[in-house]
Amino acid sequence: MNKIIYLDAAASALKPESVINTEMEFLRESYANSGRGICPRAAAVDNMVMRARESVASFINAKPEQIVFTSGSTDGLNRIVNIITGQPWYNGGRFAVSDLDHHSARLPWEALLHRGKISKMSVCDLDENFDVKIDSVPQCDFLVITAMSNVLGRAQDVAGIIAAARNKNPDVITIVDAAQYVVHNKIDVEKWDCDFLVFSGHKIGADTGIGILYIRDSQKYFPDKFGGGMVMSVRESGLDLESAPEKWEAGTLPLTQIAGLVPAIKYLEQNRPNLDLIKYMYDELLNNPRIKILTKRDSALLSFVVDGMHILDVGTYLGAYGICVRVGNCCASWIHKKMGVPGCARASVGAWNTMDDARAFVNAINKIVK
Repeated sequence: MNKIIYLDAAASALKPESVINTEMEFLRESYANSGRGICPRAAAVDNMVMRARESVASFINAKPEQIVFTSGSTDGLNRIVNIITGQPWYNGGRFAVSDLDHHSARLPWEALLHRGKISKMSVCDLDENFDVKIDSVPQCDFLVITAMSNVLGRAQDVAGIIAAARNKNPDVITIVDAAQYVVHNKIDVEKWDCDFLVFSGHKIGADTGIGILYIRDSQKYFPDKFGGGMVMSVRESGLDLESAPEKWEAGTLPLTQIAGLVPAIKYLEQNRPNLDLIKYMYDELLNNPRIKILTKRDSALLSFVVDGMHILDVGTYLGAYGICVRVGNCCASWIHKKMGVPGCARASVGAWNTMDDARAFVNAINKIVK
């Protein structure tokens, strides 16, 4: 079988054996539902969920009751909008985004704007490096922050951006999309002072179908979903909710995926991607006059376009060499428009990638783009 060189970690990470084995063992030996039984097996699953929640909380310096399991970043970002707009005090307001945002971070808010449910949208200014200009963060009621663009791979000064926003409005509600950032950098929600944060399990080597939603004031808000497990009692005049985090998790949790979270976090903390591979590919592609590199040398990924070649063709030709990269607008239309290109080819690395992989990528590109 021909070897596939997977350079698309930014889309989804390959799974370490520890995650695969843990999930298989859970399914074969330990499976039961959580929060719905008192038998030893059900209790063991409850403990597994509790330990996973504690592990995630420690991973981002949060408290377990602030950690909500979702199906992914997109689910979390949409839920945040529904949570905020579902509160009795919500009456519209001003929201701010940036051109770094992924579709899932910005479109739910733009949908509110189109429906007349929010009064004004502002777009944060970017500097010459396409970083958010902290001194020009607009006054707003809700601020969406992309901690790292999935096209440019540059870590933003999240704490500085939030501090600037709070200087203009102490009550601003801040939402951080950390889906890319979490792979490469330590998160500290306390230092960031954010109100909400999301990331996806599959980006860090866990399974698909599991995500994390951090809610700082998790007891404060009324939930956005209803069903089994999140309500203590139902009365004729209302309902009594469970405390957080249970009140946020209606229905059966993605238990198999939760089981894989702990080994995924442990593996990531010990095996961050080797970004020297990105630097090598950057240096080599600089020598090709037909290639325009969109990212910086110290970025967490490599995005580029080829003069005279459609980006889909770039991906197709690389695929013929057994090399997987991302091509397209990467669900981030605004930053591509800002850079004046319709899309890009993107190479990103995980802990499994080697210098041989990087050399194979460079050799393939040089054969394709002469």
